[in-house]
Amino acid sequence: MVKKKSKPEVKNRKLIAFTNPRSRVSEQFRTLRTNIHFSSPDGDIRSLAITSASHSEGKSTTASNLAIVFAQEGKRVLFIDADMRKPTMHHTFKITNTRGLSNVLARQIALKVAIQSAEIENLDLLPCGPIPPNPAELLSSHNMDILFEQALDVYDLLIFDTPPVLSVADSVILANKCEGTILVVDSGRTEKEHAIKAKEAINASTKARLLGAVINNVNVQKDAAYAQYYGAEG
Repeated sequence: MVKKKSKPEVKNRKLIAFTNPRSRVSEQFRTLRTNIHFSSPDGDIRSLAITSASHSEGKSTTASNLAIVFAQEGKRVLFIDADMRKPTMHHTFKITNTRGLSNVLARQIALKVAIQSAEIENLDLLPCGPIPPNPAELLSSHNMDILFEQALDVYDLLIFDTPPVLSVADSVILANKCEGTILVVDSGRTEKEHAIKAKEAINASTKARLLGAVINNVNVQKDAAYAQYYGAEG
């Protein structure tokens, strides 16, 4: 749907899978992509929710780069900023946030009008839009189900950047609607108790399916298979 364009003028280091695809960190995002494929051998997963236990654990950076590596694989990807409490997509990709998901769910504009190009082949963006007073109600509404139907008619994969599990109910709502959920954990920041509670909250949901966890900020040997992942605000 989106034609291949040159790299954005501002090379955001958080988008390492795009700006430095041959790096070790980028390779780990491709490994994560492969593991997601293996988690559903009978068919491709078409919707993913990315979350964390608390703020600033790297979920938004993980979601952004995961969307990029799936697009690089050839899948048509729609990356959606569903963190309508603390949206970050518009900063990361240098796009406008005057309209987006909140407007679509409030039936103010059509989905196709709110979508923006990431200037990366196969990747489109749906920013948060104006922060609404009732995010949980919008995400659990019938209009959200309609958005899924319309988007999946066009895209191979929907990736949602969602709020932290322990802060609000939004991420659990989306975990129930998506085919899989990834929990991002910061090894130097996330308390073990919080990670366990986040896992339990997702698993306790009726339809949610926790595929696994991504561990950030792990210190390893320089010649090890995994590189140290830089800190990122999520």
